[in-house]
Amino acid sequence: MAIEVGTKAPDFALKNQHGETVRLSDFRGEKHVVLLFYPFAFTGVCTGELCALRDELPRFVNDDVQLLAVSCDSPFTLRVFAEKEGLDYPLLSDFWPHGETADAYGVFDEEKGCAVRGTFIIDKEGVVRWTVVNGLPDARDLNEYATALQSL
Repeated sequence: MAIEVGTKAPDFALKNQHGETVRLSDFRGEKHVVLLFYPFAFTGVCTGELCALRDELPRFVNDDVQLLAVSCDSPFTLRVFAEKEGLDYPLLSDFWPHGETADAYGVFDEEKGCAVRGTFIIDKEGVVRWTVVNGLPDARDLNEYATALQSL
């Protein structure tokens, strides 16, 4: 079960597609964070969602907001995926320990070995203010979390 609104967001330290460590706590006091878990790079629905975010990036990466997308893919896979699709925002690898961060947020599917489609909006103080979890085949509506961001 996904963590609930009002919960302190679990901190993490994950490698991005360039091998750099990104921590949720790096943004505390500075930016709201849209934390988006997705199952796998190079799959149809995931590619569609992440490219839609790329096309609307100023709404999700700006002076007030940072987008972080997390999957259980390796950092090497994420680098090739980001280059192929022109994704200039952080793609974080929850590869090892496998799915540990997704599990901390309650969105890891142990049978499939991947994250389900969970989105968490975390305020500048590190508290979850909005969340939605979709099943593996169900794309999210980015306008829903854009609206939720506007309410912060």
